[in-house]
Amino acid sequence: MSVEDLALPPLHRVGTADHGPPRLIELPSGTPAWLVTRYHDVRHVLTDPAFGRATLFAPDAPPLGSVSNLEGDPGFVTNIDGPEHRQLRALMQQAFTRRAVEAWTPWLASVVERLVDDVVTGGPPADLVAALTMPLPVDVISRLMGVEDVDRQRLRHWTDHLFADRSRPADEVRAVLAEFCAFAASLLDRRRREPGDDLVSRVVVAADQQGGVTEERLVKLVCGLIAGGHETTVATLGNALVYLLGERPDAWPRLTDETAAQAAADRLLHTIPLGEGLGALRRSVRQTVIGGMSIPAGAILVVDRTSAARDPEVFTTGLADGLFAPLEAATLAFGAGPHYCLGPWLARLEMRLALHRLATRLPGLRLAEPLEALEWRRVFSTRSPRRLTVTW
Repeated sequence: MSVEDLALPPLHRVGTADHGPPRLIELPSGTPAWLVTRYHDVRHVLTDPAFGRATLFAPDAPPLGSVSNLEGDPGFVTNIDGPEHRQLRALMQQAFTRRAVEAWTPWLASVVERLVDDVVTGGPPADLVAALTMPLPVDVISRLMGVEDVDRQRLRHWTDHLFADRSRPADEVRAVLAEFCAFAASLLDRRRREPGDDLVSRVVVAADQQGGVTEERLVKLVCGLIAGGHETTVATLGNALVYLLGERPDAWPRLTDETAAQAAADRLLHTIPLGEGLGALRRSVRQTVIGGMSIPAGAILVVDRTSAARDPEVFTTGLADGLFAPLEAATLAFGAGPHYCLGPWLARLEMRLALHRLATRLPGLRLAEPLEALEWRRVFSTRSPRRLTVTW
């Protein structure tokens, strides 16, 4: 941990870029890019097939900076477009529908209750990261993927490297990802021979029936599901609690109402970013117009969803005055278009249950240290509290 990690502000305090038409900026690699900040412009880029991910890795693509983790791999599902991308998503999307997630509610509620019970029994002070925001998403994805028997620290180790930033040595990242991929390959082989009711079994059976999906693609898909399926929820839940306990003690008792807890969860997911990165990248496949600006073919675009979430022309309230109010427009927190996140229903459910049960059991919960003393865990695309010490 560096001194800078201690000086970072909470993510709900991080400002956004000025709202306006797309404008040229320069990436850290020196490559020019168009920054897109307004809600409707961002939604346009995310949903228009004129902008893609795969072309970012084409031979004629400008340099974007080296990334050694899986997110920088052209074969990773988030970097594939068109029919192949749709085929890969089809293998797993049935597990994340609203109906499928609702069927999980009793089990997931029991996990939350058990974790909160442990917090209460252990007494104050408690670290909510170790006790709740980390184990809850890991337990959920472990059961969904059928890897409950795998050591949780091992899963976190692989995840840290799959989403590693440039501070980790590239050789170390590659070595750990090779180990992760070997595990995923072995898991696929076992499920192919003895399928169960887990998501890996569904994916491999469907892929073998359809044909046309390489084993390498399946391995990377499994790695992405295990790591991505819990990392973002760890961050969103941790950062939501930082805001609620650090800034809104007045709002905490209202979370004992489930409807209010869901409204707050939706607003928090919408407003607080996962990290401080510039935004998602896209590349134009043809000349087009966004927000009145002509974008040439082959241009790089930086899609700033954080700024879009706070566009004053669309969202007239924020966390301070609209925490329990319905969102004025569909959130872009989970993206939009062909790369829309598979897990919004699951993320919303986990957030609601955790906030509701924690507030119900511990209405007097509060931070045991000032926000300025928080230590942060940073990976490639997320930042969240390393510890969150609370008392009551």
